[in-house]
Amino acid sequence: MFRRREPVPFAFIAEADKFRSNVTPPPRERATASQIMGRALIGLTVVAGLVGSLLFGMPAMSADQSPAKTQQSEASDGR
Repeated sequence: MFRRREPVPFAFIAEADKFRSNVTPPPRERATASQIMGRALIGLTVVAGLVGSLLFGMPAMSADQSPAKTQQSEASDGR
């Protein structure tokens, strides 16, 4: 951080950047095997959903479809 050029009237304000606590935080809880597997399954489900939507959406987004190529039944030929 940058230092102030003007003098600070209160010493505790000037020393605030250097303060370090001597109290250690409690250790983090370790994730259990079931929690890890649950997170992995959720991640795989999300990825599978994205891949599936991409696979189903690609034919709809392709530009080679033309509406002129429609099938006509024999009844509409007019014979």
